[in-house]
Amino acid sequence: MSLKKTFSSDEKKCTVVFTVNPEAANGAEKVYLAGDFNSWDATSIPMKKSPDGSFSVKKQLETNKEYQFRYVLNGNTWINDWKADKYVRSELANDDNSVVDTTVVKEKTAKKPASKSSAKTAEKKPAAKKTTKN
Repeated sequence: MSLKKTFSSDEKKCTVVFTVNPEAANGAEKVYLAGDFNSWDATSIPMKKSPDGSFSVKKQLETNKEYQFRYVLNGNTWINDWKADKYVRSELANDDNSVVDTTVVKEKTAKKPASKSSAKTAEKKPAAKKTTKN
């Protein structure tokens, strides 16, 4: 299972690829994505099955929000994403929901080195001469 996030250049949208691996799919013929973004509709977002038995779907979401979601196997088994950003207690069931966080994380920028014109030049002192005693 995995969540792969890609942010738009204006950082207003986040495309998330939701993936259910073959082990988690447990032989399911159909897998759906349900969550806050589709009013928890268990059939409106079908996931595409790959030859290896995994399922995936892309969903574009607004940034700087958290969305609760789960996967629905064969229309009746609800499972969480093992690699979700976090989990929260469900308000409707005695279970947890997976959460995808679309918060834009600003990368720390390294300090720019001082320009040559503003750098102070240190005066070089001549090296001390070694003397030997006879």
